[in-house]
Amino acid sequence: MELTVVTYEVADAVAAITLNRPEAANAQSHKALEELDQAWQEAERDPAVKVIVLKSNGKHFSAGHDMSGSAKSSSAPTEYHADTLYDWETRTYLHYAKRWREVPKPSIAAVQGKCIAGGLMLCWPCDLIIAADNAQFSDPVLGMGICGVEFHAHTWELGARKAKELLFTGDAISAQQAEQLGMVNKVVPLDELVSSTMALAQRIARQDAFSLRMAKRAVNRTLDIQGFTSAIDANFDMHHFGHARAALVTGGYPSLAALNAMKDKNK
Repeated sequence: MELTVVTYEVADAVAAITLNRPEAANAQSHKALEELDQAWQEAERDPAVKVIVLKSNGKHFSAGHDMSGSAKSSSAPTEYHADTLYDWETRTYLHYAKRWREVPKPSIAAVQGKCIAGGLMLCWPCDLIIAADNAQFSDPVLGMGICGVEFHAHTWELGARKAKELLFTGDAISAQQAEQLGMVNKVVPLDELVSSTMALAQRIARQDAFSLRMAKRAVNRTLDIQGFTSAIDANFDMHHFGHARAALVTGGYPSLAALNAMKDKNK
């Protein structure tokens, strides 16, 4: 497995997947997403791995999708066509997040600094989230004319009213607020984030692997019976309705936003 912007290490039954684009605030280039998926699949296949940790190097967990245009994969559409973008985002964004959620091993995200929009699609599929005390979570994509990121788990993660506030305002919620809402399991000092996360992973790894798998499946299936996956799929369609409407308004560009203004708001 050849990786360039992601690192992958296994020790003591824990696989550590690390996004390593600190110079870009760990924005997710298409190459980074492909490599993250390769690492997730490797961790799933490896019988020596019992727990997966997802983390990022640098100041911020992830600034979301890389919209700079500087790191596209050959599979990314270069012009907007509704069917082409729908198919590409289904494969690259929606299916990755859904697949990582279903990996039959416990996973823990370690989040520091900013976690913006697409950054939520990295941590939300994980089973547990440990946040540094400086972590902030936001999804300001209403400015783009879109109802939220492609993996629209906001209501499940935050509750209906807080999800609406997050989306309507574009404001960030703190690690402490996220813990109170139940989205984050634990808040720790920044300098203890990795050590605390790895200690929890190693503690979980001492449990029986099959029992862990069944416990995860039981909780995920309960959420699915309540409508989680159906809601995710339905909201992905609304996401693309927003793209299509934006393209009509702008004359072909699938976003209403001034991206620089969005970036300034989230500095």
